[in-house]
Amino acid sequence: MSKHHEMQSIIRQYRDETGETDVDMKKVAQYAVQMGWPLSLPVDPLELLAKEFSRAAREEIKHDAVTGKPYRVNHSLPVPGGQLRLWIDIDQAPRPKMLRSLMNRREQMVGDGLQLSFDTDHWNSINPAEEPIVIPLDLTDDVEWRKNAPDEEEEVG
Repeated sequence: MSKHHEMQSIIRQYRDETGETDVDMKKVAQYAVQMGWPLSLPVDPLELLAKEFSRAAREEIKHDAVTGKPYRVNHSLPVPGGQLRLWIDIDQAPRPKMLRSLMNRREQMVGDGLQLSFDTDHWNSINPAEEPIVIPLDLTDDVEWRKNAPDEEEEVG
């Protein structure tokens, strides 16, 4: 059994023993430690700092000189064959790298949509007496509405 499968089993056991349905994972971790689960090794400080830099890079926003709309400056670029990710600046990135980065993000959205549909289908199948939950996956109109919505600053003023 993989480590994550063991952890999933402990989560189910915690729910069964406590009767809690909305689970705080910190409480589950405390429960697991009491059962003898080993605490994780401390994080490598350099790795932790690199993750903080990645978060900072992901959050950097500039505004388009023509439209005034915000855009993310830094984009993650997966490196084939590993966990390594490089970061590219959208204003300097050549088309092939930018395309790879954007397509990677699109694939993440597709994966999220697929799992969302499986989760929705399952809930609907085990709750036949309830009104089915329908989650539209075509986000085209939603994106266009948000692109054309008033800026937050305009709404406040």
